[in-house]
Amino acid sequence: MSTPTSLATNVFGFGSYTTMLQKVESVTTSSMPVPPPKSLLIATPSEAGEFPLLIFLHGYLLYNSFYSQLLQHVASHGFIVIAPQLYIVAGPDTTDEIKSTAAITNWLSKGVLQGLLPPYVRPNLSKLALAGHSRGGKVAFALALQKTMTTLKFSTLIGIDPVDGMDKGKQTPPPVLTYIPHSFDLDMAVMVIGSGLGEVKRNPLFPPCAPKGVNHEDFFKECRKPAFHIVAKDYGHLDMLDDETNGFRGRSSYCLCKNGEAREPMRRFVGGVVVASMKAYLNGDNTDLIAIKDGHEAAPVELKTIEFLV
Repeated sequence: MSTPTSLATNVFGFGSYTTMLQKVESVTTSSMPVPPPKSLLIATPSEAGEFPLLIFLHGYLLYNSFYSQLLQHVASHGFIVIAPQLYIVAGPDTTDEIKSTAAITNWLSKGVLQGLLPPYVRPNLSKLALAGHSRGGKVAFALALQKTMTTLKFSTLIGIDPVDGMDKGKQTPPPVLTYIPHSFDLDMAVMVIGSGLGEVKRNPLFPPCAPKGVNHEDFFKECRKPAFHIVAKDYGHLDMLDDETNGFRGRSSYCLCKNGEAREPMRRFVGGVVVASMKAYLNGDNTDLIAIKDGHEAAPVELKTIEFLV
């Protein structure tokens, strides 16, 4: 096995840091006089160090806790991951979610995150990434396109099977896709991760979870270089969630979308690609990203598409 493939395999597994996961409520207390605008799930390394940050946005009608294993995978490679619960019930309009994510980003600039982290774990606010899954992917793109909304600057954007509505012409407001090639003016590197089964109906009575016309393919077409598009062939729109997702919404996640055989391979794949992207564009180390491109047989899933626009 070549060295690049060996390196790529590393990001698809758990990293060298032990991690901790904590929930922070959006409530003013004596110990937290400036609470976050929304409740947060924070995954962080436990060991001492200064670490880049990722803001991760959940998908439609999902809880941030459904991504616990994915968040800890990323954190184990030396990143602090902040996952807000943007809403419990939501209509089609994503404006409030865009504003809430901007408010959370601006809250970080106040320096209050340090008090919520383990001793000797320091956030590096100059190395900040933004990611989102499904509807959260759309929100991430929308915020990244509105550069004046945040006091901190994002260095890279990651869309995990992003979706902009039900179909072309049926986008949820505010629409993100313009259907003009390379129209996204983002000033940062973009990674778009897709699911091969996301565009496939599970049940004839319901639409696919990531329909053609508003899915990862369309988002990538509007990106400017540097941009990357990687699609897992036989896995579905929700296959990066935790192995066990409880409650009505958790149970629904198994039956609404066309799924692969198991979640663990897709979750490792998504985690690895997120880690490789952040290492490249936050830490200046593109070794793993290149290894994925050149030796993609190391991925835990079969790839349908791998495109690099550089």
